[in-house]
Amino acid sequence: MVNHKNHRKIERQFACACEDRFIWPRIKVSTIPTVDPPPVIVPNDNIIPTVNRYFYVVPSNIDLTNGATLPANLFFHDNGNTVTEFTIFNPNGYVNLYINAVMQEGGIYSLTTTSLTLNPYNSTIYRGTPIIIESLGFSTK
Repeated sequence: MVNHKNHRKIERQFACACEDRFIWPRIKVSTIPTVDPPPVIVPNDNIIPTVNRYFYVVPSNIDLTNGATLPANLFFHDNGNTVTEFTIFNPNGYVNLYINAVMQEGGIYSLTTTSLTLNPYNSTIYRGTPIIIESLGFSTK
């Protein structure tokens, strides 16, 4: 049960101690202005994106204390088939790594056509964790 007298006493003490803090004024909207919609942008038909995704679900814990290297043949392509190598679009593309659906910082891994290398880190990737590599490239007609 909340003691309302003590609660108000604490509020007054806190308010007195923080008199120098900035309090944003309340904003009251009386009318909503109309805004023109953004212009329609027609995509450039000359640039063609290509996306390749590779999936792997960790069957047993991976200790990253000394880093780890996962060969490409552990991964499956979007079509469900095992791959023998990753497609890397260089220089007109980039790669993202997702571990447990969270995009990872570029500095913690490196990717070659044959393997994913995770740098040493005091951590573990646990059994059942999905690892997804997304390789996106751009070409022209």
